[in-house]
Amino acid sequence: MANDAGKDIPAAFSRVEGQPRVCDFFAAAVLEHRVGHAYLFLGAPGSGQQEAAMALAECLVCPKGGCDSCDECIRVAHRTHPDVHWLSPEGASGYVVEQVRQLIADVSLSPVRANAKVYILDRVDTLREASANALLKTIEEPPEGVVFILMARTADAVLPTISSRCQLVPFRVSDPAEAARRVALTCGVAENDPTARIALAVTGTPERACDYLRSPARREARRLMVRTLDALAADDLWDVLCAARDLAVAAKVPLDDVRADQERAAEESADYLSSKAQKLVEQRNKRELTARERSGIIELLAAADSLLRDVLMRVSGVGAPIVNVDCEDVVSRLSARTDVAGALRALDAVSHAESDLAHNVSPQLALEVMLCSCKEALCPPSFR
Repeated sequence: MANDAGKDIPAAFSRVEGQPRVCDFFAAAVLEHRVGHAYLFLGAPGSGQQEAAMALAECLVCPKGGCDSCDECIRVAHRTHPDVHWLSPEGASGYVVEQVRQLIADVSLSPVRANAKVYILDRVDTLREASANALLKTIEEPPEGVVFILMARTADAVLPTISSRCQLVPFRVSDPAEAARRVALTCGVAENDPTARIALAVTGTPERACDYLRSPARREARRLMVRTLDALAADDLWDVLCAARDLAVAAKVPLDDVRADQERAAEESADYLSSKAQKLVEQRNKRELTARERSGIIELLAAADSLLRDVLMRVSGVGAPIVNVDCEDVVSRLSARTDVAGALRALDAVSHAESDLAHNVSPQLALEVMLCSCKEALCPPSFR
């Protein structure tokens, strides 16, 4: 693969769309053998950070420098390569110290298959001071052949002690239409199918949007949120509390498969893991389920936010097409009941719910408060 200037670009970077400067930067680093030991990718979700991290990892473990077709590259793409480690926050509010300790212990071990080891950490803005301090020296002076790729929205959101030890790699904002096209192409739906835009609005990134479209349970949870907001005008307080409970349950349904996989893995490893190791695995699995449950709630809040933004556009007289075209009747009914101020108050209630989750408020309580506030904002007394 080559760019417009004729510079050779490793084939692994072919999946990184809309970021030519990033591709050129890493192509030069790989070809000239001057890849750094730590990078901090900065940009909004969906801007291509995950794809670029995967491409760089392929280049580092592939004997051909990122051919995107050999066994090493395929393992990286499937996230099964033993020398490429993907990490995301396991705690309800971010990374836990135990995660960092395990990472540091693993860094000192030799690679299993390749000549390099890559650690890709998502959402490093959630690293708390204790976890960050434990990681500092390892990032600053890693063993030979170890590369860290950290990802966050902005440098300001990352602790200065972490960002100062990394090369900053900014990603430009991706075009929403292009992101929707990528989702449609990956999932095999028509480019003009609105489900791709809806999935992006709910999940934020093309990769997560594709996972969402493959999950009937997550799509049904979003539909339940839409029905819940539509029914607020006729609901009393008890109905609202029951609706919040149902939404919290719906967010857990997609976790059934994850829980089953955990139980199956625990049974398979019971014969060779010590009781202490099994306890650590149980604790990690519990943290993962808690984090995923909160992620499911955040997805529901994103669905509410998207619908309410459509309502705001409608009551504001904005002529742009709405995102949630599959429930245009709901948007029309909500728009008929409220005004700009009401729509803004409802959006603010969703934002407060997201903040409550970040401060470890129980998901059901956050939903209860949000729905009560939305009812007050969207349904004046004449509509109740």
